[in-house]
Amino acid sequence: MEFDKDLQSIQEIRNLVANAKAAQAEYAEYTQEQMDKICLAVTRACEQNLEKLAKMANEETGYGVWQDKVLKNKLGSTMTYESFKDMKCVGILKEDKEKKLIEVGVPMGVVAALIPSTNPTSTVMYKSLICLKSGNAIIISPHPGALNCILETYKIIAQAAKSAGAPDKIVQCVSIPTMQGTDALLKHRDIGIILATGGEAMVRAAYSSGNPALGVGPGNGPSFIEKSADIPKAIQRIFDSKTFDNGTICASEQSIVTERCIQDQVVAEAKRQGGYFLSPEESEKVGRFIMRANGTMNPKIVGRSAQAIADMAGISIPAGTKVLISPQTTVGKDNPYSREKLCPILAFYVEDSWQDACKRSIEILFNEGKGHTMTIHSQDESVIREFALKKPVSRLLVNCPGALGGVGAATSLAPALTLGCGAVGGSATSNNVGPMDLINIRRVAYGICELADLRAASPVAAHSTGSGTVAHTYSYNSDAPGEAARAATYTREDVENITRAVLARLSRQ
Repeated sequence: MEFDKDLQSIQEIRNLVANAKAAQAEYAEYTQEQMDKICLAVTRACEQNLEKLAKMANEETGYGVWQDKVLKNKLGSTMTYESFKDMKCVGILKEDKEKKLIEVGVPMGVVAALIPSTNPTSTVMYKSLICLKSGNAIIISPHPGALNCILETYKIIAQAAKSAGAPDKIVQCVSIPTMQGTDALLKHRDIGIILATGGEAMVRAAYSSGNPALGVGPGNGPSFIEKSADIPKAIQRIFDSKTFDNGTICASEQSIVTERCIQDQVVAEAKRQGGYFLSPEESEKVGRFIMRANGTMNPKIVGRSAQAIADMAGISIPAGTKVLISPQTTVGKDNPYSREKLCPILAFYVEDSWQDACKRSIEILFNEGKGHTMTIHSQDESVIREFALKKPVSRLLVNCPGALGGVGAATSLAPALTLGCGAVGGSATSNNVGPMDLINIRRVAYGICELADLRAASPVAAHSTGSGTVAHTYSYNSDAPGEAARAATYTREDVENITRAVLARLSRQ
C-alpha cells in the first residue's frame, strides 16, 4: 500500500540520519590529509565509471545525450576534485599573530543533498566530494525519476570512501523516495544543512524547513550579442551550450538579445549553423508544449532534441536542425518563450541599442531567473562593464558558452552543479557552491587590551559651554595602559584627532 511506503520512507530517513550523525562525529576527528585521501579514492572510482553512469542516466530519464553526460560526470568528479585538492577546509585555516586571531574550519555535520533528474549522476559525485572534503556526512535524496542511476552512483562512491578509510555510513542514499520522506529529511533536527538542487517548489521547501539551506532558483539567462561581437563565434558558443546534453544545464542560454544594426547578420549566421526560425503559427504550436497548465515547465520537452520537440508539436523542420528559435517582442509569465526552457529552444529579441538590450535582459531576468546567470558576446569592455554593474545575476559570462561557463568547465569559476542565485534570486549564496560553503568558521580571538584602556580611549558625553560651543571631556593615557589618565577639555577636532591616534595604537597591539 502507498500508505505503508510513506511510513517506510519516513523510518528510513530516521535511520539514515542517525547513522550519518554517528559517522560524521567520527569523521570530524580525521585530519584534512585523511579526508583528501578519501576524496581522491572517490574521484578515481567515479572516473572508472563515467561512461557507464552516463548511459544509465540517459536511459532511465530519457534526458539529454549520454556522451555529454560523460563530460558532466567528469566535471562532477575529476574537475571538482582538482579545484579543491589543495584547499584547507577543516582544522586551523588561518592564524594572524599580529591581530591575535585564529580561524578554525568546522564541518556543518549531516548534509541533506537533493538530486535532480536532469543531472543525476554528476550531481551525486559533486555533492559527495564537496561534503567529504569539508568533513561532513551526506544523505543523498534522489529524484524518483532517476532513482536507479543515482543509487548505482552512490554505491560506487560509498564503497570507494569506505575502502579508503572513511567511516561506514558517511555516504548514504534514500532508497524509498517519497514526498513524505523528503519532508522528514528536510525538517529533521539533526540535519546540519540542506543542499537543494531541483525544482522551484523543492527549493522553497528546503528554505522553509527550519534548517539551514543552500538552494538555487531557476535559470533563464538571456545572451546578448553586441555589435562588436564576433558573430559566428557567438552563435557557435550559444548553440554549443544550448545543445550540450540538450540544454539540461540551468545556466544555458534561454534567449538571444541583439541589436537591430546587426540583426540580419545574426539571423543569417544562426540559420547557417543549424538554427530554425519558427513562423508565428509554428511558434504557437511549439509554445503549447513548453509550459503546463499550472505554469511550470513541461517535463516532456526537458532534454529532448529539436527534432523530437518538433515532432511532438507536429511541425516540419529541416534535417540537421540544432535549435528552434522563436522571434518574440514581449516578456511575461504567459509567454513561454520568455521563461526557462531546458531544451534546444531559444527566444529571439531585437533591440535598437545596447542600452535597450540591457533593459530587455533585465526584464527577462526579473520575469524568471533573477540572480542566476547571463552571457554577453562583445569586444567592447565598456559595455561589458555596464552589464556587470547593472544585471541582477550572480554570473555574467563573457564570450563563452553559458552552460559550460556557468558550471566552471569553460571559465575559471569553481566547478559546481549547484549555482547560487544570491539574495535577489532568493538564495543564501551567490557562489558556485563548494566545500567552503559547507563549513562554519570558529574564531579564536586573544585579548589585545583591557577595559581601562578602552575607557581611556573613549570620549565622554558631550556638554554645552556657556558660549554655545561644544566641549568634550576626554580621558587619554599618553604614556602606557593602566596608568591614571589625564582629563582635559578639547574641541571636537581635538577629540577626532586623538581618537584616530588611539585606534591606530590599538590596531598595532
